[in-house]
Amino acid sequence: MVSIRTETEETLGNPLDLVEQVAVANEWPFHRQNEDELAAEISGHWCQYRLWFCWHPDLGVMHLSCALEMKVPAGKRQDIYALLAMANEKLWLGHFDLWSDENLPVFRHALLLREGVGVSGELMEDLIDIAVAECERFYPAFQFVIWGGKSPVEALTAAMLETEGEA
Repeated sequence: MVSIRTETEETLGNPLDLVEQVAVANEWPFHRQNEDELAAEISGHWCQYRLWFCWHPDLGVMHLSCALEMKVPAGKRQDIYALLAMANEKLWLGHFDLWSDENLPVFRHALLLREGVGVSGELMEDLIDIAVAECERFYPAFQFVIWGGKSPVEALTAAMLETEGEA
C-alpha cells in the first residue's frame, strides 16, 4: 500500500477525505456517493474486496465494511453463521457478519472519533490493512464451507494452518 504519511498532521474534519486520499494514492477505483459515504475496490489474493465507508458526524463514528466476493447459498447459511462465530473469536478488531440482503460475508468495524479527536492518514491505512488482511486470512474458510463441503470446524482449522518452509 502506498503511504500518505502525515506524522504531525491530523484532521478534525470528515475522515472520508483521508480515505479518499488513500484510495487515490493507491489507484483504487472508488466512488464518493455523498459527503458521508465512499465505496472502493481493492484487489486481494483471493478476490476483489468491496469496501464501504460511512461517516456519521453526529455520532462521531466512521463505519467500514469489507465484503468478500462470494454469495452464501441458503442451504449453507447455518454453517456460515457457525463459522462467523468461530472466526470472530480469533479477531482483535472488527467482526465478520453476513449481509442478509446480498448473502455476502463481510468484515465490519466502527471507529469512534470523539469531538476534538483527529484521525490520521496512518490510522486510515491501518484500518484498511486490517480489514483486507482479515478477509484474506478467513476467505479460504468461507470457501471450504460453501464449496468444499467442510464443516465450520474443519474449514477454520484448514484455513488457519500455517505452513513453514518451501516445497
